[in-house]
Amino acid sequence: MAFFSSARLHLVVLCLAWAGLMAALAAAPANANAEPVVIRMAVAVSSDAPHFPQDLEARLVRLPDDWIDARSRNDRSRWYRVAFDVPPGTSADALLAVYIARVCSNVEVDLNGRRVYSGGRMTEPVTRNCHRPQLVTLPAAFLMANNNVLDLRVQGTSLHHVLANQRAGGLSELQIGRLDELTETFETATFMNITVVQGIAIMVAALGLFLFGLGWMNRREIYLRYFGLLCVGWAVLTGRMWLHSFPFESINGELLVAMLFPPVVAMAIQFLMSYAGQRSRLIELGLAAQCVLLPLSLWWVGSGNMFALANVWYLILAGEIVATTGFYLHTLWRKRRPDFRPMAGILGVGTALIFIDLAGQLRLLPMPSVRLLQFVVPLMFLLVGARLLQVFALALKSAEASRISLEARVRDITAEIERNFSQMAELRVEQVTEKERKRIAGDLHDDLGAKLLTIVHTSESERISTLAREALEEMRLSVKGLTGKPVRLADALADWRAEVVSRLGQASIEADWRGPTEDTEQLLSARVFVQTTRILREAVSNIIKHSGASHCKVRLMVNERDFGVTVQDNGRGIALELDGKLDRGHGMSSMKHRAKQMQGQCLVESGPGYGTVIRLTLPL
Repeated sequence: MAFFSSARLHLVVLCLAWAGLMAALAAAPANANAEPVVIRMAVAVSSDAPHFPQDLEARLVRLPDDWIDARSRNDRSRWYRVAFDVPPGTSADALLAVYIARVCSNVEVDLNGRRVYSGGRMTEPVTRNCHRPQLVTLPAAFLMANNNVLDLRVQGTSLHHVLANQRAGGLSELQIGRLDELTETFETATFMNITVVQGIAIMVAALGLFLFGLGWMNRREIYLRYFGLLCVGWAVLTGRMWLHSFPFESINGELLVAMLFPPVVAMAIQFLMSYAGQRSRLIELGLAAQCVLLPLSLWWVGSGNMFALANVWYLILAGEIVATTGFYLHTLWRKRRPDFRPMAGILGVGTALIFIDLAGQLRLLPMPSVRLLQFVVPLMFLLVGARLLQVFALALKSAEASRISLEARVRDITAEIERNFSQMAELRVEQVTEKERKRIAGDLHDDLGAKLLTIVHTSESERISTLAREALEEMRLSVKGLTGKPVRLADALADWRAEVVSRLGQASIEADWRGPTEDTEQLLSARVFVQTTRILREAVSNIIKHSGASHCKVRLMVNERDFGVTVQDNGRGIALELDGKLDRGHGMSSMKHRAKQMQGQCLVESGPGYGTVIRLTLPL
């Protein structure tokens, strides 16, 4: 049951909705003919009376009526009277309204002698609605079918007391029609004149603050700070277009606006100069002086001549911007030609709009209904700001790459310095060591050598003489190692052969020595020569003392990288019980240790009854 009740309720709602839609479609043709009435003529009279003055002479004026030529130098209110009938086709329950596209500065509206609307203060400080459209509802209780009288009191300022035509007093044509139709027109105009301008000002100000922050953090990029201040200054200037309540009189407001123009122009000039990589103290001083002279000169001439002097200043400021733009583009063409075309296009459009607006101020061209300057210039700021961010990002990327490259270079240089320092330290240690070696070698040769030689020649004991002679030979070998002079490999082989064959022959052991058949020019360091000599001596000593051999073969092999010595005897070899103890003896371990110190190796192969083989391999 609940389901059927719900379905029935939905059906009733749908039926009612369909009936309402049909009724709206049926009523639409009747209201479609109620087009707004456009009023382009009015009776006007200048007076500060609270209501339309009946006793003063009025004249017929065409709307829009701008207070440029027709007004005197005083700023009295002006009354406008129009008569109208209810637009044909308007239904009895329709609510009417009057739409005013522009009224400057403020308006009060009377319908058939009764006040129905006020836009704000009509005395100083007057509410400023020059850029704000007005929509006035006409109460049905005050309306008549025919001969309705609409009186509008406009409070404005003459052209001589303002800085621009747009802020001189005036009244646009009027549209009278249904409230719902005019509301759409009113909201569209409000959106374009107020909301869009506010949004653009916020965007430009945010961009300016962001770029100023970037310039502040990167002090070398001073042009970012100038451009940021330029954007913020422009956003502040546009505030006069949507702010309508000021705490000061109109003349003071004009002077305040005049004080903002020179700093904004100065920031534009400084941005172009710094972005071109140029700086002039004289220009900076001139721009600073201009910021003071412009408002002072306007204050000095008084409100009656403010517009004329302001136009002179506009020409000066426009000339400064054009000259700086030309200088900047010339510098850009010479130094950064890829950036020339986009910047020339942007700055060219901006310069053209400045001259068009200036021509309108001087009445050389008709003033456009929509000031393109307030929309195109912020777009230029956004384009230039995007380009600056792109350039800054590229510069930041390049700086980061340079930093990484510099860090790598610093690491390489540091490592090279450390290597050089280590090499210098090693060289210094080697020099000190070499010096100490030579001193020790000199001491051994001069002192110990002389004493041993004396023992050899004066001792009556043959054993003592032999020991002294052997000690003298060892001392001489040590001295040769300490002096560090390299030895030719051919000479070393000859010395080794003579000593080995002589010692084995004295022990009645046949020596079979075979080495390279031709002389070699390769060199051995003193250290390698000494250590190899001692290894050979130890090997020959072991053969003589322990092997019981009758024959010994010595083979030498030399190539480009190393040389080898093989000593093989036919003695009794090493017993099995000593096989694992070869390295425990002082002689065997000494030979292996000496070979290891020279990055070589010494291998011992032996077996009972098979003799012993010693293989020595050393790098050259």
